[in-house]
Amino acid sequence: MENKFNYGIDKLTVNKALKLARGQINGIITEEAKSKINKCFKAVQSIAKGDQLVYSINTGFGSLCTTRITLEEIGKLQENLLKSHSVGVGSPIEIELSKLMLILKVHTLSKGYSGISLQVIERICWHIENNYIPLVPKQGSVGASGDLAPLAHLFLPLIGLGFLTRDGKNYIKSKQIFKDHNLEPLKLHAKEGLALINGTQFMAAYAIKIVETFSRALDHADLIGAISLESYLASPQPFAEKLIELRPHKGSVEVARRMRMLLQNSELIESHKDCGRVQDPYSLRCIPQVHGASRDALYHLIEKLECELNSVTDNPIILNENETYSGGNFHGQPIALPLDYAGLAASEMGNISDRRIFLLMEGKWGLPSCLIKEAGLNSGFMMIQYTSAALASENKSLCFPASADSIPTGGGQEDHVSMGPISARKTLKIIKNLEKILAIELICAAQAFDFRRPLKSGKIIEECHQFIRGKIPHINEDTILSKYIAMAVEIIKSNELLNIAHK
Repeated sequence: MENKFNYGIDKLTVNKALKLARGQINGIITEEAKSKINKCFKAVQSIAKGDQLVYSINTGFGSLCTTRITLEEIGKLQENLLKSHSVGVGSPIEIELSKLMLILKVHTLSKGYSGISLQVIERICWHIENNYIPLVPKQGSVGASGDLAPLAHLFLPLIGLGFLTRDGKNYIKSKQIFKDHNLEPLKLHAKEGLALINGTQFMAAYAIKIVETFSRALDHADLIGAISLESYLASPQPFAEKLIELRPHKGSVEVARRMRMLLQNSELIESHKDCGRVQDPYSLRCIPQVHGASRDALYHLIEKLECELNSVTDNPIILNENETYSGGNFHGQPIALPLDYAGLAASEMGNISDRRIFLLMEGKWGLPSCLIKEAGLNSGFMMIQYTSAALASENKSLCFPASADSIPTGGGQEDHVSMGPISARKTLKIIKNLEKILAIELICAAQAFDFRRPLKSGKIIEECHQFIRGKIPHINEDTILSKYIAMAVEIIKSNELLNIAHK
């Protein structure tokens, strides 16, 4: 298996970005990439010495774009840019997100259209390879002229400022780290500061984590939904291939296929084949359509994100000494909209999961009320659905699309902004809430499943249920359930159930 990635040359995917961040593959800068980088850097230095005004090379930034900067002041201007734009607030983002930002920036800079020096790129690579990751506050980016504030914080260490961490807990001044490793802060050249802070790497890094966590949640939702369906003695008919083919949305087709696989050879299904129940509630019957629509939202996000990962999101773009373009490649709208869409899709998965939890509590079709034998003396699982309802409601409140808003910045020069970073942060929060809702459904579905013995399901669900029971016991009387919710969340995060299913 290939264990290296060529920055600026190879196509970056979500999977490869995560492997780079986790040290599973190494990123390298090839001679081909170095040649492009050096050629563009020389072009910028030549422009800086010339008479023609080119934005950010020999002018100020934003609303100061018509102010001429002398050759002697250019380096100071770039350092000032990192300092003045470091206005982020809030707690630091997770260390893996900061590392992803570094990786994404190296990849786009290595394409050779930003005019940055090889020395700067190699220093960023030093941070990645040695796992000295900068502190980046969560809040402060409007996602238009790039993720300016987060990226400014990310690259303060290049000039000896800011803080670094290796564990995401203890942050040390960059100067101290450099002293320990005999390194000196860098002196920035023309345009380098702007090349570092222009871009969508903050929201793109979040989007990578969203794709990973949402993919995992969707796979678990199908599996846990199948256990709920078996426990409720619901019909498998809605997953029939001939039915789904009549409305063949990609997500629906995939979910129905997975459900057929999960329910294969089930004694439970056979046991109520002629029970007379014509139709089940939508939260069971419409699993392909609802889960499938959320999968389609994920597919759309992946398509737009992987285009973004391999794009040049700087401004201005330098093709050569005589050809530069000042445009809007930094604007976050192309991924802000899909991020909001993914948040809505994740919230809907929580809604339908909560409805299945509610169904299992009702005491119908042979299941005890609140999933406990002695209901009344025991409240059983009644309150656990309150938690899923609270989480589902919280997610609904987070569904307002951040990308629908825009507040002018930059003295009116940046008069339409994407708010994509807010879309990204709240979508990841929605998915983390979804994991908790699915964890609650997992506990309830496993409890309900026990009441169907001695009948058995197919091999996949039986092995998954056995694994769950190795971690979480059947509940016979009231106990503190919060610890089991936490265990179920960890089961989902570990992917162990999916590994069993995939075998």
